[in-house]
Amino acid sequence: MSNQAWQARKQQVIAQGMGNLNPLYVETAKNAEIWDIEGNRYIDFGSGIAVNNTGHSHPRIVEAVKAQLDNFSHTCAMVTPYTSFVELAEQLTARAPGNTAKKAVFLTTGAEAVENAIKVARAHTKRSGVIAFKGGFHGRTNMTMGLTGKVAPYKAGFGPFPGEIYHAPYPNAFHGISIEDSLQAIEDLFACDIEPSRVAAIIFEPVQGEGGFYQAPPAFAQALRELCDKHGILLIADEIQTGFARTGKMFATEYLGIEPDMMTMAKGIAGGFPISALVGKADIMDAAGPGGLGGTYAGSPLGCAAGLEVLKIIDEEQLCEKALKIGEVMTSHFRSLQSDFPVIGEVRNLGAMIAVEFVDPQSGAPMADLTKSLVAQAREEGVILLSCGVKGNVIRFLPALTIEDEILAEGIEKVKKALAALV
Repeated sequence: MSNQAWQARKQQVIAQGMGNLNPLYVETAKNAEIWDIEGNRYIDFGSGIAVNNTGHSHPRIVEAVKAQLDNFSHTCAMVTPYTSFVELAEQLTARAPGNTAKKAVFLTTGAEAVENAIKVARAHTKRSGVIAFKGGFHGRTNMTMGLTGKVAPYKAGFGPFPGEIYHAPYPNAFHGISIEDSLQAIEDLFACDIEPSRVAAIIFEPVQGEGGFYQAPPAFAQALRELCDKHGILLIADEIQTGFARTGKMFATEYLGIEPDMMTMAKGIAGGFPISALVGKADIMDAAGPGGLGGTYAGSPLGCAAGLEVLKIIDEEQLCEKALKIGEVMTSHFRSLQSDFPVIGEVRNLGAMIAVEFVDPQSGAPMADLTKSLVAQAREEGVILLSCGVKGNVIRFLPALTIEDEILAEGIEKVKKALAALV
């Protein structure tokens, strides 16, 4: 059957809210390449939204999971745990930034990690308020939708959301929002909406993902740390899209010169197997009583086995260094195109989180239609692209950190060809 036929079948049985960006059905995938059921080949510049940092079906991860399957697939770690559950926690707590003793809990999705970060923050501080940022994305559950600072498509029609969630602007030099603007907005919240003594946590992304790949300036993160310390507020770093070598360091927070109180982790943690983690300072993490955290599938043995292998691959294949190289190659190429394609307003990156933002060269207006068309045109050229941004005018590049040099170069040329066909 064709992609088109399968898409028609899908539309008959899958709710429209769970749409798919590309009407193609994957048959096989290896490293940075995908083949659909019609035999078409694609270079994958999305990596399952930064999940496959180690590429599709890395042979070492495949073997690790097969070995685990030969033993058992599930027992529930809250009933009868297993050694990999402890080993992965040891690894993550040791690798988290800062010198404070850490503890971890495992969950299944990124949204669950964020939910539990808020639960722990409230249990520890005995406060209820939470401050997040406009343009941020934290998940699709009710709490995490409330934290998310982007309405369409994530929040539209789904309210009401939990109370005592407040949003401040995220610093964004390209759009004229300074560090001082963001910090003043938080002070305004303290003056007008909620006193700091009722705020449990401030949550931020070191690089906004869905918001458009905007980076938190170190001075901003350090000011947040000082503000939180002054008022007894916990600082949560959402590293779900930025973690596991994606930015050129194990965690993007390492660029900021701070130690967050808690960090949420998911996506690249296990090479495609569903597991997430919350890692934080030990005294904070112990605020919740026994049984207050967890879940039936939390810390899946398959995810733990894969996660341990991912960490070995990051170290032994030097994926942090490779992320930096990928970022240099891609940003250099796209910046060189700005004179030929003035619709490229800005090219930015942190390691292998690369973004190209499209704006009208005369008015500066966001070009969401061009961005959407480029995703479709690139697919015709054989490249999988993802868009993002509050205005829908940003292409984000998240290639596998294991991508071969020649495949990376080929993919860039295909994107250039697709853009030239539209502009």
